[in-house]
Amino acid sequence: MLVAVLPGLTLVMGVVLALPFTYKMGVAPALILLTAMYVSGTYGGAITAILFRIPGEPMDVPLIWDGYEMARKGDAALALGWSLVAALVGGLVSAVVMVLLAKPVAQVALAFSTPEFFAIVFFGLASVVTLSGTSLANALISLCLGLLIATVGVDEVYGADRFTFGQPFLQDGIEFLLVMVGAYGIGEVLTRMSTGFASQGGEAGAGTARFRTAFPGLSQVLGMKATFARGTATGIVVGIVPGAGATVSAFVAYGLESQYGKNRAALGTGAPEGIVAAKSAATASVGGALVPLLAMGIPGSGATAIILAAFLLHGIQPGPQVFVANTDLVYTVFATVFAGVIGMCILGYFAIRPLCKVLEAPEAIVSAFVVVFCFVGAFAARNNLSDLNVIAAFGVLGFLFERYGFPIAPLVLGTILGPLAETNFMTTMVSFDNDWTVFFTRPISGGILALAAVGLAWPLVKAALKRLRAARSAHAQPG
Repeated sequence: MLVAVLPGLTLVMGVVLALPFTYKMGVAPALILLTAMYVSGTYGGAITAILFRIPGEPMDVPLIWDGYEMARKGDAALALGWSLVAALVGGLVSAVVMVLLAKPVAQVALAFSTPEFFAIVFFGLASVVTLSGTSLANALISLCLGLLIATVGVDEVYGADRFTFGQPFLQDGIEFLLVMVGAYGIGEVLTRMSTGFASQGGEAGAGTARFRTAFPGLSQVLGMKATFARGTATGIVVGIVPGAGATVSAFVAYGLESQYGKNRAALGTGAPEGIVAAKSAATASVGGALVPLLAMGIPGSGATAIILAAFLLHGIQPGPQVFVANTDLVYTVFATVFAGVIGMCILGYFAIRPLCKVLEAPEAIVSAFVVVFCFVGAFAARNNLSDLNVIAAFGVLGFLFERYGFPIAPLVLGTILGPLAETNFMTTMVSFDNDWTVFFTRPISGGILALAAVGLAWPLVKAALKRLRAARSAHAQPG
C-alpha cells in the first residue's frame, strides 16, 4: 500500500520489485506475498488523490473529481472513509465471485477478442468526455491531445518513429505517469501559487476534528447500494477481461454512475457517489483479474502477470488442472485476497487521522512537499533526468488547462488508454483484413460501442431539449 502512495512507484512496479525475494521462498509464501501486495496496493493511491490531487495510480484519477473536492470543503476524513468502505465492499464481493465462479466466468472471457477490448477502451474514453463538466468541445480537444501524446515514440505495429524530433529519450514514448502527476500535481501547485495560497487555508484540516464521525453510517451505505452494486459489478466484469484492468474499470464505473446514478447531477462537485463508484470498481477488478489467471493461465492485469511468473518459477502452470493438482495453492490465493482486503482497510482506517492532520499545515509548505514528491516520482519511473523537464512542462500545461477551462482528465486518460486502444484497433484491422465493420457486427463490441455513442450524444440531446423547453416557455408568456 505504501508503494502505491508514492507517485511514480506504481502497484505493478512494487510487485515486480518483490518478485526476486520469492525465489528462495516456497510457492505458497511467494503467492501470499505477491497477492497481498496486489490487493493492498489498489488503495494506496487513493490517499494522495483525495488529499493532494496527485493520483498514485491511474485508477485513482476519478477519485480526484469528487474526493479532492470533498477534502477542499473540509471533509477529507469523510472522503477517505467512503473510499475505504468502497474498497472493502468491492474487494470482498469480488473475492466471493472469484471463489464461486472462477471457472465458469472465465469461459465468458474467451468470447472477448481485440474488437471487444477496443470497444471497452473506447467506452472508457467516451465516458470521461461526457462527464468532464465543461464544454464537450473542450473535452474532445483535451482527449485528442492526450491521444496524440500517446503516439509519441516507436510504433508498436510498424516500428516507425513518431514525433520524436530527433530526441533519443522520446523514442520510448512519454510515460503516462509524467502526464498524470505533472498535470494534476504540479498544475495544482501552480494554480494555488497564482492565488497566493489563499484558497483553502485551514479548511481541509477541519475534517480531522470530526474524525470520529467521519465514516459513513450504515444507513448512508445502504442508501447508496445501487452505486455499490454498479461499481462492484463493473469492476468484476471488466477485470475478468485480460488487459483491461483497474483503470478502465474505474473510469467505466464512474461513467455509468454519471448516466444512471440517482445523484448524477452532483458528480464532480464532491459527491460520495463518485468515490464509491470508482473505488469499488477498481478494487473489485482484483478478484476479476485473478479469475482468468487461475482458470486459464491468462493474466487479467499487469500485476497478475507477475503473479503468473511466480507460478511458473515454481514449476506450476495455472489453468483448469491447477484446481485438481494444486487445490491448496488455489485456496491460498483465495484466502490471501480476503485477508488482504481486510488488512488494507484496517491500515487505511488507522492512517486517516494522521494523514488528514497533514492538511492542517500551511498550504505553501504542503505544496512544496507535493512538488518534491512529484519530481522524485518522475525520476523514479525511468531514472531519466529528461523526465524532470517533461513533468515540469505538463505542470505548466495543467495550470493553463485549469485557467482556460479545459478538463485535465481526458488528457490524462487519452495518454493512459491511447496505446491500448491503438494496439487493439490495429490488431483487429490486421486480423480481419482491414474490415472496420467487424467492430459493429460482433454483438459484444457492437453493443458496447452503441452505449458509448449514446453517452456521447446525450449531452447534445440534453442541451437541445433545454433550449426547446426555454423557447416554449418564452413563447407561452403573454405579451
